[in-house]
Amino acid sequence: MLNTAALLTDRYELTMLQASRHAGTADRRCVFEVFTRHLPAGRRYGVVAGTGRLLELLKDFRFDSATLDWLRSEKVVDDQTLVWLANYKFSGNISGYREGEIYFANSPVLTVESTFAEAILLETLILSIFNFDSSVASAASRMVSAADGRFLAEMGSRRVSEHGAVAAARAAYIAGFDATSNLEAGRSWGLATMGTSAHSFILLHDSEEQAFKAQLETFGEQTTLLVDTFDIETAVRKAISLAPNLGAVRLDSGDLAVEVNRVRALLDSLGATKTKITVTNDLDEFSIAALAAAPVDAYGVGTSVATGSGAPTAGFVYKLVSFEGSDGQWQSVAKKSSQKTNVGGRKNAVRRVNAQGVATAEVIASETQVVHDANDRELTVSFVRAGQVNPEFMGKSGTALARAHHKVAKAELPIQALRLVRGDAAIATEFI
Repeated sequence: MLNTAALLTDRYELTMLQASRHAGTADRRCVFEVFTRHLPAGRRYGVVAGTGRLLELLKDFRFDSATLDWLRSEKVVDDQTLVWLANYKFSGNISGYREGEIYFANSPVLTVESTFAEAILLETLILSIFNFDSSVASAASRMVSAADGRFLAEMGSRRVSEHGAVAAARAAYIAGFDATSNLEAGRSWGLATMGTSAHSFILLHDSEEQAFKAQLETFGEQTTLLVDTFDIETAVRKAISLAPNLGAVRLDSGDLAVEVNRVRALLDSLGATKTKITVTNDLDEFSIAALAAAPVDAYGVGTSVATGSGAPTAGFVYKLVSFEGSDGQWQSVAKKSSQKTNVGGRKNAVRRVNAQGVATAEVIASETQVVHDANDRELTVSFVRAGQVNPEFMGKSGTALARAHHKVAKAELPIQALRLVRGDAAIATEFI
């Protein structure tokens, strides 16, 4: 494995680099914009995630000798371009919506300003991060709404790639999940971690009671015991007889709405009124909402959150919207392809908020400043200036900041935005 982020890209970017250098256009100042043309069908808003990960990887986006040797051996680019790559370090500016911010179709989520040569190399890295992380965060935010304050744990590591698992845990946490089962995510990003036991642990022992005893003797009565390996009622009775003050039981199968009510009644009848109930078993935002009236204390969500709950990509694209011509004048550019059009020009945006603190519109201006209303909130902040990364948005503290910002941004949305039924975007987007 090469110790660099520089090859987390597509070959065509190096093709464009070499060709633009040959044409004398590689050093033209350019503005690239990241946006999506539409939200996933029926979704009312999206959540920006991935910024902190991008900034961390940007530091390592350099072409070391081993990388250059490989590019040379594969004849990806010519020798002159290899010399240029050996000295590559992004020196431009990157700005955009804060991580955790709400976005909509055509929101200018990220803006990259640099030479064409520098900016084009970042396209795949940016899109691979933002498309995955934002899809997870957008799904996770809906699950947080459905859970309505109950504890949510992310447990999707075994359903995506090993690195994707860490990214998914972080994105879900930004959107409001309380913990993750992924230890690397805990170490890297400061997330709370949790875990109970699997059915294999129960089956390993000579009896269910022996397995319960082993876990209780090791972790104490506040642990969570898995009670649906065999017969739920029998398991709950055994668990409480061994630990009258048991922390929680976990249900991972069956008709959860029915089983949760039965288990709650049984626990209460046994005097274990403080023992909580955690449910898992392929949950998504809809099944969580369906359990709203059930006495569930905590949810563990795996596959659905880590894969975007039916929308595995946010649909972001990276498009050139403006460049400085040979005459020194900036020119707005945009695609005119059928169903793939966009608005050219550098953008800035505000969230229009009424006197009650409720968002009413997203106002986007191209090439001009938005005329502000009194309660408007600026959406764009600076992440990288002249190649220098702003450390505020990086690491564990940056992740915590993104989580806090999402809570504020989501609270601005009108109440209908939190409904899970298919509908239009939560607020209108206005171009001026």
